[in-house]
Amino acid sequence: MVNLTDQELMQQIRNGKNKALSVLYDRYGALVYSFAIKAVRDEPTARDISQAVFMRLWTTESEYDPAKGRFTSWLLTITRNITMDHLRKQRRDASGLVQLTEERFNELPDPLGLSPEEHVVRHSLREQIQQACKHLSKSQKTLIEHFYWQGFSLRELAQLYDQPIGTVKNRLHQTLKILRRHLAAKGEL
Repeated sequence: MVNLTDQELMQQIRNGKNKALSVLYDRYGALVYSFAIKAVRDEPTARDISQAVFMRLWTTESEYDPAKGRFTSWLLTITRNITMDHLRKQRRDASGLVQLTEERFNELPDPLGLSPEEHVVRHSLREQIQQACKHLSKSQKTLIEHFYWQGFSLRELAQLYDQPIGTVKNRLHQTLKILRRHLAAKGEL
C-alpha cells in the first residue's frame, strides 16, 4: 500500500481499509502535527488536533479531488479548520484571546520531502507575501490575523470591532484585494 498515491489511499479509506489510513499517517503525521503545534503551542493539544485530523479522514464523506489542488493543501486545510475550531472553543471557554504574532505567520510548516528547488520557491513566495503585507495598514494586518489565524468568524469580528458585518466583510475584501494586487505585480497570481 505504501506505493499507492494519496488519492488511491483515500479511496482505500472509503472502502474501510485502515492500513491506508496508517500509510497516510506515516506520510503526513509530522506535517499535521507541525502545523498544529505552531498554531496552539501546546504538545497535548497539538497531538489531539493531529488525531482529530486523521479521524476526520477516516470518517469524512468529502473526497479529495486532485483537480482542485495538492493533497497536502487539502490536508492542511482540514488541519487548519480543526485547529481554528479548537481555538474558537478555547476562546469561548476561557474568554481570552490566543496571541498569534506576525512571527508565527512566518513559521508555516514546510511539507516533508521538498526538493531544494521547491524550498527555494517556497521561501521566495513567503518573502513576497511578507513584502505584500508591508502595504497593509496595522488594522488590515490585525483583521487578517484575527480572521485567518485566530479563527474569528465575520460575526465575531463585527462584534469585536463594533461595526456592521457588511463593513467587516468589505474591509476584509479590500485587504485581500491589496494583497492580490501586490502579489500579482510580482507575478505570483
